[in-house]
Amino acid sequence: MNKINLYVFSQIIKSCILVFFIFISIAWLMQLSRLYNILNHLKINTLDILTLSIFMIPNLINVILPFLLIFGLVLAFIKLSRDKEIIAIYSLGISIDEIKKPIFYLSILMVIFSLLISFFISPQTYAIYKEKEFNLRNTIQFDKIDFSNFIKFSDNLTIDFENNNGAFSNILISTKDEYETIIYGEKGEIEQLDSNLRFKLINGFKTQIKNDSIENLNFDSYIASFPISDKNVYKKNDINTLDFFEILNDRENNQYILLLRIIDVLIIIVLCSFYYKNNIKKNKFNLFNQLFFIITAIYCLLIDNLFEKYIINNNVFVLILFVNLFFVFFIPNIASTFRLIDEK
Repeated sequence: MNKINLYVFSQIIKSCILVFFIFISIAWLMQLSRLYNILNHLKINTLDILTLSIFMIPNLINVILPFLLIFGLVLAFIKLSRDKEIIAIYSLGISIDEIKKPIFYLSILMVIFSLLISFFISPQTYAIYKEKEFNLRNTIQFDKIDFSNFIKFSDNLTIDFENNNGAFSNILISTKDEYETIIYGEKGEIEQLDSNLRFKLINGFKTQIKNDSIENLNFDSYIASFPISDKNVYKKNDINTLDFFEILNDRENNQYILLLRIIDVLIIIVLCSFYYKNNIKKNKFNLFNQLFFIITAIYCLLIDNLFEKYIINNNVFVLILFVNLFFVFFIPNIASTFRLIDEK
């Protein structure tokens, strides 16, 4: 690239970096707030929640990447147009290729970055995030819970207790197997060991409710252990946690996931091409045409997000998403027909 190419390219990159930090900061803070609201009632350490949220950042980058491109291009060319630098480039007798080349290099850079994020980096970090979040949700630190609670571990097991600075009292256990059983202890110990909850209760009773009778047992000490539901065992079943090699290892079941990610990459190419064709090539950098590009791009992303959840095992929706990519280029002609924009 010559100096003009490099200058235009650097202006676009600067705008993209500015948009990146704005969008990623907002998205990360929103997710951090959500995690804090969800996990804080379990008295999970704030540092653990903060660390957990960091593993979400690559996935957030993958989500905001098209918006980074949209607003990065708009901001860069608004500045170049406002400062008369586009006119200066043309007045020197330099062709439009001097602007087309930076757009081409930008699209290549964004495609490579998108492929790395969506197929390698984001799946790995998001898998770590999902597992850590699951473990934080289900590995309860009983000694830190200091409010009245009825914790339901499964359809068959619910517990309640009071925590006085790590000393458990008024422990109530309700189980439903063959018969409904209620166990109560004035005080005791509670431990979570792997997939089991272990109780050591002191001074209490056990009541078992049968069809036609009730059995009571008073005890001075009682030890009980209950398995936690299999639902509380982490399973990697989120499609966003599958990397490139995992998708290829099971291509038959994951072909639609592969198509989704390819479409996400193609959107970047489409948006770059559309902005070049509709704005740069026609030298239209006024507010109306910039807004028209933003609205059209958001429409493309909206259709993609609305239909992508239906794509699995459905070729019709795959076709709709591919048609959506090319339909974007016809929108200016449609708008011109209805005199919404000027095609001259």
